[in-house]
Parts: sequence; structure tokens; C-alpha cells
Amino acid sequence: MCIKTDFHLHSSLSADSDSPMEEMVQKGIALGLHTMCFTEHMDYMIVNDGFDFMVDTSAYRKKYLELREKFQNRIELLFGIELGLEPQNKDFLEDYVNSWDFDFVIGSSHIIDGVDPYYPVYFEGRSEEASYRRYFETITENLSVFSDVDTYGHLDYIVRYGPDKDKHYSYRKYQDLIDPALKMLIEKGVGLEVNSAGLKKGLAFPNPHPDIIRAYRRLGGEIITVGSDAHCPENIAYDFKAVREMLLECGFRYYTVFRKRKAEFIKL
Repeated sequence: MCIKTDFHLHSSLSADSDSPMEEMVQKGIALGLHTMCFTEHMDYMIVNDGFDFMVDTSAYRKKYLELREKFQNRIELLFGIELGLEPQNKDFLEDYVNSWDFDFVIGSSHIIDGVDPYYPVYFEGRSEEASYRRYFETITENLSVFSDVDTYGHLDYIVRYGPDKDKHYSYRKYQDLIDPALKMLIEKGVGLEVNSAGLKKGLAFPNPHPDIIRAYRRLGGEIITVGSDAHCPENIAYDFKAVREMLLECGFRYYTVFRKRKAEFIKL
């Protein structure tokens, strides 16, 4: 495995994980990782099943600092966050990001018009295509209001949960919505995440689809971050070998890591 950093990780400090952060770190060390960046969830709403995805950031920071010191001679640990982006939460997001000294900030589309596509109710009353199109529309809506993030997470996340997943899905089918989103990322200096959880979820590709990654490169995009979106130790750095090969095929020779919100490019 040539990619030795994982920049999208969750522990039991996120509502959808039961894995203690220390177990995650120990697994990362066992895998030979050089750097792990935790990115616990901060979504400013309670989702359908009552989960509260607003991390207790003080508790998170305390645990992170404890483990950073404990494992300082074995692995580099970084302090990140995954923000659920929604235009109406602009003021909260701005205040929150400015209140903590994050190394890395992911912006993601999780809640679309009050519903997470993870739940089948999102797709009720409309076609899969209409549901996907609405999802992609919100990316530019989000970025036009708030863009103080370092990368956009799993840009086609919705495909993991559609009724037919990727059976009828292609970049070209939604290009009229995806290209403006990619151009906006580039204009605002925001990277594109390659998230290997798509492979874990049964897709034939990570998120986003390789054609989207190629389009981002063609349009001038250079900032690519790589994360597993692991919520348990066994999924850390999931299939990073395949991700590396895909990035090379898409025209990239470097991927990006962040420390103190500053980008550093690492050869693939």
C-alpha cells in the first residue's frame, strides 16, 4: 500500500460508530500508516432515527490530544472534522470552524431538504433520477453559501443508497449538474475527496465515480484527498491500493494531505 495516510476516519465520538478512537489508532499502526486524521461528524440537525450527529468537540479534542501524545513516536494523528453542509446553517458553520484549530475540514452533503439519502424515505414519491438530480443540485447551493472547507467528501454519496445504486448511474447523465459543482470547487480552492467506502458499500468504484475524478482533473482540479470513511478498525485504509491505481489512471500523480489547513502534495 503506497498511500500511507487516511484522511477520513470516525470513532465512537461520532453517533454512527461504536469503535473507540484508541482501537482505530492501534489498527492504523498495525497497517503501517504514517498519518491518521480523524474527522468526526458535525451535522447541525438530528436525523430521522433520532441520531444526533453534533460531536462533543471538547470531548473529541481531549481524547485526540491524549492519544496524540501516547502514540507520538508511532504515528502522526491529526484533528479534523466532517461538516454536513446546508445553506441555512452558514452562520453556525462559520463560527464553528473558526472556534477550533482543525488540521483538516471535510464538507459533505448528508442532509438534502431535511432528509439523509441513507434513509429510503428520501426516494419516496419521485424517481431515482430526480432524487439524484436534487442531491447534485445542493452541492453548488452549499458551496455558494459556505466554502471554508478543504475538500468535498464523497461527492456522489447518494449512489450508495439509491434503489438501484449505480445500475443506471453515470457521470454523463448528471454532467450538467456535476460540472458546475466541480468548477466551483476549483474556483474556491476546495479539493475533491476520493472515498473508498463506495467500494466497501458494494459499488464498483469509490466515491466519486472515476469519470468525475477525470472531469475534475480536466477542468483544472489538483487537490485530491484520500479517505476510507472507516467507522470501525477493519475498514481503515480500505482498498487504498485500488484507489492509488485509479488516481494514476485518472491523470493524477499526487494526492493531498492537510496540516493546520495547509495543503501538502504527496507523490502517489
